[in-house]
Amino acid sequence: MTNPDFMKPRIISVSQLNYYVKSLLDNDAHLSGIFVTGEISNLKDHYRSGHIYFSLKDRNAVVSAVMFAGNARNLKFKLEEGMKVIAFCRASLYEVTGNYQIYVEDIQPDGIGALTIAFEQLKKKLEDKGLFSPEHKKPIPKFPKTVGVITSPTGAAVQDIRNILTRRFPGVDIVLCPVLVQGAGAPAQLINAVNLFNEYDCADVIIIGRGGGSIEDLWAFNDENLAYAIYASNIPVISAVGHETDFTICDFVSDLRAPTPSAAAELAVPDKDELISHYNSQRQYLNSIFDNKLSKLSKNLSDINTSLSKYSPEKTINLFDERLNNLSERAKNTVNREFTEYSEKTKKLGAKLEALNPVSVLQRGYSIAEKDGKMINSVKELKIDDEINLTFKDGKVITKVVEN
Repeated sequence: MTNPDFMKPRIISVSQLNYYVKSLLDNDAHLSGIFVTGEISNLKDHYRSGHIYFSLKDRNAVVSAVMFAGNARNLKFKLEEGMKVIAFCRASLYEVTGNYQIYVEDIQPDGIGALTIAFEQLKKKLEDKGLFSPEHKKPIPKFPKTVGVITSPTGAAVQDIRNILTRRFPGVDIVLCPVLVQGAGAPAQLINAVNLFNEYDCADVIIIGRGGGSIEDLWAFNDENLAYAIYASNIPVISAVGHETDFTICDFVSDLRAPTPSAAAELAVPDKDELISHYNSQRQYLNSIFDNKLSKLSKNLSDINTSLSKYSPEKTINLFDERLNNLSERAKNTVNREFTEYSEKTKKLGAKLEALNPVSVLQRGYSIAEKDGKMINSVKELKIDDEINLTFKDGKVITKVVEN
């Protein structure tokens, strides 16, 4: 005999249905702690709550997904539309709406590491904001007095930096600011060190870095706030993180990137041996220039003197002086000659005058007869009783004519 209650249909509420289905999903070990791969779509990042809503899809299907704020805060990279990922999650049902979805606890890029994705995303973000712009980069001083070093005090990097700085440029002062270079507390210490150097202005250039390591080891130098601190630094910063093949955000935002800490020390200060060699060569070069210039100036001076000598007033004066001397000599000779000639003539005339000199005649016994102050040239000029003055060589007498 059939039980009539067995044939009656069982009626349940929507809430009961959803709760039952949810319990089935939650208690199924195959749907808990599963990895689901797919492409992100319909991405919605609720910044206020911190929850992230999206869908994962492949060629044939799509499933809704949610990642709550507690898990989202641990993401190393930013989820993007179309990104292919692997989600660690559990499948369940949201009872209120009856929507089947997955609850994601962790998510990683499919094919590329999460840190690599995070690095590229931050690099693009900061590059778009101009933090890597060449126009903003400050020149490294050629002769720094003080080099600030931000690195671990126990690593090999600090020893390499110190040895190279003192060897290349012995007079430089080194100020070490010891910090953690990896781990959760490293970014804050790195940022504080950069700010301290700027606050106290105690270095002319800063070297920040560490030795090599994995991308996880170097991750502190990919911190966004550290990038802003370096960008805002008034002191030039040289980044020296890892090996030559390692790149960090710190490398891109710094004023100069060095492939290694040792290379950073070489870039921070000049080499004293190279400076001495350079100065010696410059001195020789300057001496050569000076000698050539002096030789040219001496030749120019000689040429000028030669040219001036042709038009020199002294030469003209000397020429006129020579002519004057010649004229003077000629005049002297002429005067002497004429004087001699006149002297000879004078002597001859003197002799003649001497011969005609009445005194000379008187000396020979003659006398001079005068009447009334006039010489008597003829007896006809006299008459009886005329008084006549007779002049002899030794005196005068007066006589009278008694006979004519």
